[in-house]
Amino acid sequence: MKLDFDIDGMTCAACVRRVENALLKQPDIQTAHVNLPNRRASVVFADESLQASIQSNAIEAVKKAGYTATLIVAGQSKSISEKTQDEIKVIKRNFVIALILTIPIFITEMGSHLIPPFHNWLTSQFSFNQLGWWQAVLTTILLAWPGHTFFTKGLAALGRFSPEMNSLVAVGAGSAWLYSMFVLIAPQLFPDSARHIYFEAAAVIVTLILLGRLLEAYARGRTGAAVEKLIGLKPKTARLIQDGSEKDVDIDDVLPGALLRVRPGEIVPVDGIVQEGEPYIDASMMTGEPLPVHCKPGDTVYGGTLNASTGFTLKATQTGEDTALARIIRMVEEAQDSRLPIQAKVDRVTAIFVPTIMALSCLTFLLWIIFDPLHSIDLAIISAVTVLIIACPCAMGLATPTSIMVGTGRAAQLGILFRQGDALQRLRDVTTLAFDKTGTLTLGRPALKGFVNFDTSQTDDDVLSHLASIQQQSEHPIAHAIVEAAKSKGLTLPITTDFKALSGAGVQARINEKVWLLGSEAFMQNQHVHISEQALALTEQWAGKGETPIMVACNNHLTAVLSVADTIKPDAQHVIQALKSLGISSVMITGDHPQTAQAVANELGIEKVIARVLPEGKVAAIESLHQDKNEVVAFVGDGINDAPALAAADVGIAMSSGTDVAMSSASVVLMSDHLYRVIDAIGISNATLKNIHQNLFWAFAYNVALVPIAAGVLYPAFGILMSPMLAAGAMACSSLFVVGNALRLKGWVPKHAQSLADRGA
Repeated sequence: MKLDFDIDGMTCAACVRRVENALLKQPDIQTAHVNLPNRRASVVFADESLQASIQSNAIEAVKKAGYTATLIVAGQSKSISEKTQDEIKVIKRNFVIALILTIPIFITEMGSHLIPPFHNWLTSQFSFNQLGWWQAVLTTILLAWPGHTFFTKGLAALGRFSPEMNSLVAVGAGSAWLYSMFVLIAPQLFPDSARHIYFEAAAVIVTLILLGRLLEAYARGRTGAAVEKLIGLKPKTARLIQDGSEKDVDIDDVLPGALLRVRPGEIVPVDGIVQEGEPYIDASMMTGEPLPVHCKPGDTVYGGTLNASTGFTLKATQTGEDTALARIIRMVEEAQDSRLPIQAKVDRVTAIFVPTIMALSCLTFLLWIIFDPLHSIDLAIISAVTVLIIACPCAMGLATPTSIMVGTGRAAQLGILFRQGDALQRLRDVTTLAFDKTGTLTLGRPALKGFVNFDTSQTDDDVLSHLASIQQQSEHPIAHAIVEAAKSKGLTLPITTDFKALSGAGVQARINEKVWLLGSEAFMQNQHVHISEQALALTEQWAGKGETPIMVACNNHLTAVLSVADTIKPDAQHVIQALKSLGISSVMITGDHPQTAQAVANELGIEKVIARVLPEGKVAAIESLHQDKNEVVAFVGDGINDAPALAAADVGIAMSSGTDVAMSSASVVLMSDHLYRVIDAIGISNATLKNIHQNLFWAFAYNVALVPIAAGVLYPAFGILMSPMLAAGAMACSSLFVVGNALRLKGWVPKHAQSLADRGA
């Protein structure tokens, strides 16, 4: 069982760790996971009967940790966009108030330093105390009003001995304010050289950090754009056909079995089957496919797709939260809420980072007091405050989850759904890619490949029409291939009588008083039909290519031979070549005959074939590949019999054309039949992990480089001392850089996919 909560008040990685620890301490909660960009928490527990108590305990635990938790109820919770807009509204209000209060403080203090005439005029009009108390009043209002959250949350976290970002800001800005107040109230306690006030530093620190959070919230709102677009595809109403009339009804009132009218240009309301009409359906937002698909009566269409042509009638099959679109949204949200293995390393670092920075701040203060010849307490405080401000770990906390959100969102736009977030990282490390054959490398639909007519009294079309007439009474895939071949030529099928299946893999029927036989070579021999050397040579040749040969006799004379085979997907060969260029070896694992499998593998360039295996045999095959040089193995399949292998592989990739069982067993789902989406999935995995490493490098390098400068290491040699205001601006910029860098993934374009699509799709 799982419960999801909205969490308010989190600002950095330390907040995430604190909420998780609070939840994990609760009895019966097995796992807890908190996502910073989404501001959500998920808890997993085993006993459903304890749901009510776990819910209340979790909410209370989060409250004691200094945050607010609200249970997410399906259909009632605010979307990511709505929550982001609410957050932006609050931060924007606080920033505007802080800015209005900061401007006069900044002008009177910094303007006086930078513009001598202004300084002369100011000091002639006001005394030091008057200016100081003017700044003190404005700064106190600022810290107590728009900046109060830094103190309420930060000092509370300090009281729990678990300091976080707000603690650093509270101690930093609070120290500057407190020092300045002492200078105003009791200047005699300080030497003349130390009688300075730093209200502008406290005010500007809070204002700049609020600005950084505002810009970060704007940027973070863009990271969830993919999910918001998917949610936006959900129609609000449907046109119900009832008692011969049509009426618009709320989408929630549509039940399976309902008959609906979908007009041109409308969004398909629910999943269903086309009853009347032949529309072109644009499913690009869900599958990444650029062209509309022609649908006929009996074809399945999905809610959220666009009717790009004529109107049609639809019979609803899946509604509400059971539609494909609803499932896709859940998959993407779960993937964005996942934690990659790399995040565990980041968490271990950030767990000790904030306490370490606070210790460094104290050390900075002591070193300044000890080694500064003038023992300037004001410089010691300013340096210590700057260390606190510069090292806020917000960028570290955003580095990984923000990239995951944007990367999985971009993947969803391309029709690639990461059901499990760790697959995003593991896919990058794949060294061997194993494929099922039927329905994955091939279309899964046998087609007529070879046809030779030996009867000069009948044309090829005559023979094919007779065969199709007989085979249309059979449900066998081979029979379907022959019927489709005749239909594609527009042939008229004669009337067939006395159809029956005979033992020995063959059928018999009567057409115009002639007895026709269709079957294998062994079947023909049992029926005492003479087979020529030419026919035997043809069937041998076809069998060598993995095709299934069929013989045809009329009145016990061999009339024709033909072959049927599953068609290899147009892009399959190019995908295998692309994998080789990436250094990934290809393997085929199939239940088919070894000769058929090897023929397909030879055509595609697949290096290794494991044939004639049962479902459990596919799992053993995956395990054997694991043991071979410790390979990281991905498996691509689509059938029920592929589900165990999809689950056993390091990364299971399911084709959406397959079964629900296969898709629920996989960690990655491809929403189109195009195999080149496998290459896209690997590409977006590499791009996202590269982006994460860039973010982490920037976040850590920023702190490593600037903390010593903030502490004053350049002051003895160069006289350079960083201002707390610059530190606040730099801290905000680091977070914006991380979010901005992650947003670059929104523009990621597959390199292989376009050329593969042009050549083979």
